Amino acid sequence: MDMNAGLEHKFARFGEGLTVSEDAVIEGYASLFGQTDQGGDIVQAGAYAASLKALEAGGQRVKMLWQHDPAQPIGVWDEVREDGRGLWVKGRLLESTQKGHEAAALIRAGALDGLSIGYRTKRAVKDDKGRRLLTELELWEVSLVTFPMLPSARVAAKGISPEAEWTWRSIAELFDSARQELARR
Repeated sequence: MDMNAGLEHKFARFGEGLTVSEDAVIEGYASLFGQTDQGGDIVQAGAYAASLKALEAGGQRVKMLWQHDPAQPIGVWDEVREDGRGLWVKGRLLESTQKGHEAAALIRAGALDGLSIGYRTKRAVKDDKGRRLLTELELWEVSLVTFPMLPSARVAAKGISPEAEWTWRSIAELFDSARQELARR
């Protein structure tokens, strides 16, 4: 039986202020609530709550994978929680593994800046614009990826200020919105 059957992936750039420190600790937002991704989905606040509670009750953790490959764990998520903005994660890249070492180096160099969540949709509804509002998700894993889908969040290597990240992200969002508006016309 394929354990990944029916597993969906939601790509996102790392959340605001995600950093990798010298000891390969990374933290930030893996998913932001209320933002439409390129697939037309919007994760709603509280979508992860039941899944996180079930994982905790079962003594399990959300897995940290490389590019969604279950054969390539690259670290551990020590903390995964929802807050008012989204799904916040904090973990350690295991630089003693080849992929963990590579991931840390790629993030520090700015060559890798994406996260993607692996999940199953438990509940979703369509809004009046045809977008899927994801209200309950079963979270399986959070991967480091090359090509994310949610353009509003990014990873930064240590030393890049969150304020600068926010400014550049805001400018990118304005250009993206303008591009979408022009495409509609």
